[in-house]
Amino acid sequence: MKRERTSVGLDVHARSVVACGIDDDTGEVFRARLAPDHEVILTWLRGLPGPVAVVYEAGPTGFGLARFLRERQTRCLVAAPSKVQRPCGDRVKTDTRDALLLARLLRLGEIVEVAVPGVAQEAARDLVRAREDVRGDLMRARHRTSKLLLRQGVVYSGGRAWTVAHHAWLRRQNFDSPALAVAYDSALETVLLTADRRDRLDTTIVELAADPAWAPMVLRLSCLRGISTLTAFGLAVEVGDWTRFTGNSIGAFLGLVPTEHSSGGSRSQGSITKAGNSHARRLLVEAAWHHKQPYRTPSKTMRDRWELAPAAAKARGHAGNIRLHQRWLAFDQRKKRPVIANVAVARELAGWCWSLATLDDDAPPGAAR
Repeated sequence: MKRERTSVGLDVHARSVVACGIDDDTGEVFRARLAPDHEVILTWLRGLPGPVAVVYEAGPTGFGLARFLRERQTRCLVAAPSKVQRPCGDRVKTDTRDALLLARLLRLGEIVEVAVPGVAQEAARDLVRAREDVRGDLMRARHRTSKLLLRQGVVYSGGRAWTVAHHAWLRRQNFDSPALAVAYDSALETVLLTADRRDRLDTTIVELAADPAWAPMVLRLSCLRGISTLTAFGLAVEVGDWTRFTGNSIGAFLGLVPTEHSSGGSRSQGSITKAGNSHARRLLVEAAWHHKQPYRTPSKTMRDRWELAPAAAKARGHAGNIRLHQRWLAFDQRKKRPVIANVAVARELAGWCWSLATLDDDAPPGAAR
């Protein structure tokens, strides 16, 4: 294993970077406050006894510094902030102390690093998260509109809400009070504009999902029920390199495994950890609900997806759909609460997604890793 002489921790902010380096041979500590310019940081690193390894915490400043240093042959790790081991009882927190702690942990090999996405993957991830933000905005805008009407005693009874018929009914609502009319028009306008933003993002995501860089994985993941193009693309860009995991570890990465407090002969498990990627976890939990419905023959929508996927992915997806519905039946027979059963199905669904994401397109039908 390669061993660097100097371990450097960086506390990166928008307007400054505090750096601390430890010379493993002499024990000398180097400290500096630098401008947040990549070339300035690289120049300071090259002045240290080499070779040099660098670490900083993942945060709002992104991964540009890590990619920049790696391109210039400097090993750079991005630490998971929640996994940084801080001394118990340490009540003093400064930028310098944080940087020095990172340097010490790097020197001891105790850094839990996060995967650094490429430029294209990070851009696609920003697009998916923008769509997630708009989804939340639309939900809140709809709630405000419906509750404004409810306060006036106006309730829609023509079927499902937020359909074409419901939107036509909303446009027909009028109020005598000018203030109330303006408030209602503003709320309805927000709903319409937000829905239009969502549709534009959906169109862009579908176009990007057809790109050769993403299309094979999206088509394979879409062989499972509840996973359409938008969900498959979201999982693909959020997880990134699926080969980092196994069918068992992918659930822990997404925070779908139960918490545990065991000691001696006692074992106590609680709710899921909710660690890792919250967006990917939400996508899987929503997709898991689809597997509660009976699965006898694949629907036309599913058969159309299978026509575009390799034969091995089609067979694997079919087996996964059968298995996940059987899991739902088993939980129902045990009288498990639906929300708890759904999370357990989502955890297993993550494993099936992993098997499809890492599946060789040229593998014979029925093959699995």
